[in-house]
Amino acid sequence: MQGKINYQKLLDELLLEESIKGKRLLLHSCCAPCSSYVLTYLSKYFAITVFYYNPNISEQDEYRKRVEEQKRLIALLNEQPDTIYPINVIEGSYEPQRFYETVRGYEDYAEGGERCFRCYRLRLLETAKLAREKQFDFFTTTLTISPLKNAQKLNEIGSRLAEEYHVACLPSDFKKKGGYLRSIELSRQYDLYRQDYCGCVFSKRERDKRIVQES
Repeated sequence: MQGKINYQKLLDELLLEESIKGKRLLLHSCCAPCSSYVLTYLSKYFAITVFYYNPNISEQDEYRKRVEEQKRLIALLNEQPDTIYPINVIEGSYEPQRFYETVRGYEDYAEGGERCFRCYRLRLLETAKLAREKQFDFFTTTLTISPLKNAQKLNEIGSRLAEEYHVACLPSDFKKKGGYLRSIELSRQYDLYRQDYCGCVFSKRERDKRIVQES
């Protein structure tokens, strides 16, 4: 059986290349807290545009709260002296019905399984399309920072889409090297709205069930 690929090592090696400095990166972001570490980490190397595309968020009020928090964080980071390349943002379409169509038949699958994989692909698909359209040098996602997300699967999906859309997928496993812990610290530092579920109705249902069991 093939062993797991160390995507953080691949990223470390890539960042040593002088030629990547200032390259344009389209970064899909799931939320401000997860993006906090990634943006402080990568803005020293890339000209980043955050792509906020998350149709999995079931409630519109929750979606607006998260997207506005993302924009607030970017504005704060752009004021920091160590943000070498300014960070831009593109808000994608809010289309929850597309998410439901994507996961139809997988509603009762456990969190972290095939339902989530289909959601990963939907969000990375739109990121790859936009990266191709806007002629970015790379695309990637903040999702690999979460210990609950499958970084191997996310990178596999990204690699396949990179071949299909002819734009490079930046390898990542942002939770490594203390990335996840740093995102928690930065969330406190910037007083970010931090959620305890991914945003979809199925994740929220599992969260609510867990709360009842633990009470």
